[in-house]
Amino acid sequence: MSENSTGIKIPTPWRIKRYYLYAVVTVIALILPWIQVDGNHFFLLSFDKLKLHLAFVQFDMQEMYLMPFLLMIMFLGIFGMTVMGGRVFCGWVCPQTVFRVIYRDLIETKILGLRKRIKNKQQEPDMTKSENKVKKAIAIVLWTVLALIAGANFMWFFVPPEDFFSYLANPADHMVTIGFILGIAAFLVYDVVFLKENFCVYVCPYSRIQSVLYDEHTVMALYNPHRGGNIYDGHDKLYTKQKDIKAAEPHAECTACESCVTVCPTHIDIRQGLQLECINCLECVDACTTVMGKLGKESLVTWSSDYEIIDQKGKTRYFRPKILAYMGIIAIIMVIIAMMGSKKEHMLLNINKETRLYSTKALDNGSVQVDNAYEFLLQNIQNESMKYYFDIIAPKGMEGKIKIDKPNAPFTVTPGYKKKKIVVLTTTEVLADDARKDTVIPIKIYAYALDKDGKKSEKIAVMRDSIFVFPKANILKEAK
Repeated sequence: MSENSTGIKIPTPWRIKRYYLYAVVTVIALILPWIQVDGNHFFLLSFDKLKLHLAFVQFDMQEMYLMPFLLMIMFLGIFGMTVMGGRVFCGWVCPQTVFRVIYRDLIETKILGLRKRIKNKQQEPDMTKSENKVKKAIAIVLWTVLALIAGANFMWFFVPPEDFFSYLANPADHMVTIGFILGIAAFLVYDVVFLKENFCVYVCPYSRIQSVLYDEHTVMALYNPHRGGNIYDGHDKLYTKQKDIKAAEPHAECTACESCVTVCPTHIDIRQGLQLECINCLECVDACTTVMGKLGKESLVTWSSDYEIIDQKGKTRYFRPKILAYMGIIAIIMVIIAMMGSKKEHMLLNINKETRLYSTKALDNGSVQVDNAYEFLLQNIQNESMKYYFDIIAPKGMEGKIKIDKPNAPFTVTPGYKKKKIVVLTTTEVLADDARKDTVIPIKIYAYALDKDGKKSEKIAVMRDSIFVFPKANILKEAK
């Protein structure tokens, strides 16, 4: 914050603060896909490997029940942000705005000088000059390179960098990925260079729903007509000179300099009131702050609410019931996600009993062997091959009486593949003596992976409920 000759303190322009935020967000977006914890990414939705990585935890596609909750958080977050701060998402977070600032303010204005001043966004470069045509071509080339990087960066959240660059080495085998990058880059070039802010004004649906979300305490860029005066008459005729404004309203402070108009990227006049095209970039606030600061006065355009500026009822209430409700719902959803994530299983196992209930076989010692067959469908969702085995947990009083007939040793499952395994459980004990019907015995199957030392892994383990069917008495007699 600086102080001018009149003693008015001039705060750091919102534009500079936005630049800092853009830089931070850009660095995070570029670096985040490279960060791994135990081979897992912060966010990765891999259609290639059918995996979801979230907060460095890996989920299989069968565990995609988390995605609806993530989408709810995203939409509720944007809606809550809009209720509190208007289209602050558009001006401060939206990639469309970030890319336009990089192209228009950095490449065209600062680097190439194609535009004369950042503060004048209304005046387009004179493209009749050959020099400007060359600069425009250079600007498009520079942005095309950045668009390709942005396209690749976007794909890194679907194809991790460690796979992405190996795919580039064999482009003919990965034309879908290459096509996506080229398509994204082509769209960004058209959007940023040619469509410009018309995307925000005519294409983006967000501006059409924002008015439904606004209330009198929603914070946005507002012109204060009580101080500045109404610069439009009742028929929307613009007063272009200060003397005309003064003639209509002698107390009016607006100088009719139109700095707030020329700096607006969506080409609106903030003095005309709330408009759908406003993206809350607050450049008009900066412009008016500078002009009025030189006169020793506070800005006529501020980031405030109708309640405080237009209606003058009092101070803006930020944490009102509607905002608290959004925050509460988001917090509840995050708790649900955390609870679901904490119960995540690190191996997937489905157990299906075969249609034949059991088989019997007489043994030489006079006893009868009863077998139950099952089909195990196991999937290794780790990043390396693992060995798996399981234990049978029988009801109290039957411990150790139901045993594993096959497989008789741990078996290996490669990552990402489902392995079908036929499992046979057997017993030679008389587990029930029912003459009328077969006995269904509830059992638990504790499946686990083996670590490098051959010990049971406490983390990669699951418990499943199943049954063991023991035949009725006459079946046992016939088997003997």
